[in-house]
This record gives sequence, structure tokens and C-alpha cells, in this order.
Amino acid sequence: MEYKVFGSTLVARIDRGEEIIASVKNICEKENVKLASISALGAVDHIQVGLYQVSEQKYSPNVFDGEMEMTSLTGNVTTKDGQVYLHMHADFADAEGHVFGGHLNEAVISGTCEMFIQTIDGQIGRKHDDATGLNLFDFTDNK
Repeated sequence: MEYKVFGSTLVARIDRGEEIIASVKNICEKENVKLASISALGAVDHIQVGLYQVSEQKYSPNVFDGEMEMTSLTGNVTTKDGQVYLHMHADFADAEGHVFGGHLNEAVISGTCEMFIQTIDGQIGRKHDDATGLNLFDFTDNK
């Protein structure tokens, strides 16, 4: 993984064999990113995406292996309990054009990942919501 900072934007290349979420967390910790939006594309060979079932308050994970294009990744960076908190969704297409997607839990790069992390001056925290079971934006924990 390599990245470069251009003003409020970090441009990253995540390399073959590297996992996206771990790489982004590493960048955000090194650069002290507390609030940002993320967009990316690339190629992967292993993913875990999921659907959060609000009624059951649990994720249903789906694992896919094989060469896939990451046609879209979008997400954000906030904080929870003072730590980097990532929330990303992504879509992936296989050789037949079948598309898989959802909440991104894991993705391993097969070729490359080209990512833009647009930092925002500020901080938004997260707090657990009992009604949904999700960690929602907490605007009382911002700076």
C-alpha cells in the first residue's frame, strides 16, 4: 500500500494480497483522520459482504471467491470510543457480469485498488442504538 496526501485528499493504492479495511484503517490512524468520505475501485479475489437485518439485529454475511472487479466502493470514516470507525459498502462483478454487494466486511486485492479519502475538518462519533442495533452518527461527540 502506498498513499499520498494532497490537501484534504488522500490518494491511495492498495496492492495485491492486501485487505482493504485493514489498509484504510492503517492510513486513517497514521494520518489522524477522524471524518472522511471514501470512494474506490479495483480488482479483488476474495470478499465478504453482508446485509444487516434490522428485525434480527444481525448481519448475514456472504463470502465470494474468484476474480471480480470492484465496480464501486463508497464509505465513511468516523470515530467510536476514540478509535477509527469505518463504514463501507461495495459492489463487485464477476466474469459473467453477476454483481454482488452490500456492507463490506472484507476484501482482498487481486490486482489493485485505487482509493480517494476526502477528509473533512471535524469529527463525528458513533453511539449504539438499541432500536436498530446499529452504531449511528452521534452529533454530540463532535468537534
